Amino acid sequence: MAVRKKKTTGTRKKTATRKKTATRKKTATRKKTTTRKKTGARKKSTRKYGAEAGKKVERAIHEMQRGELKSGRSGKKVTSRKQAIAIGLSEARAAGGKVPLPKQTGSTKK
Repeated sequence: MAVRKKKTTGTRKKTATRKKTATRKKTATRKKTTTRKKTGARKKSTRKYGAEAGKKVERAIHEMQRGELKSGRSGKKVTSRKQAIAIGLSEARAAGGKVPLPKQTGSTKK
């Protein structure tokens, strides 16, 4: 015959004993001197793009939808939404609107 182990319910008795912790006297001279660095998780929300940039992008997307938007160098019709947005932002940048700098690509990095 095989010996069977007793089945436990998984509950443990809680002990009433507490660990003693060392208490330290509070003194006025002991102050925390380290300061925490801000991690950048909380930022003031400021608009990245100005109103002029929004208008230029909106106009470029509408032109693309009508089939009138052409790319600058080759003159081909623009069919990509991303390309239309890039053209609108580029025009807003040239007009002096509030637009962040474009992302650096491999060929333009220094």
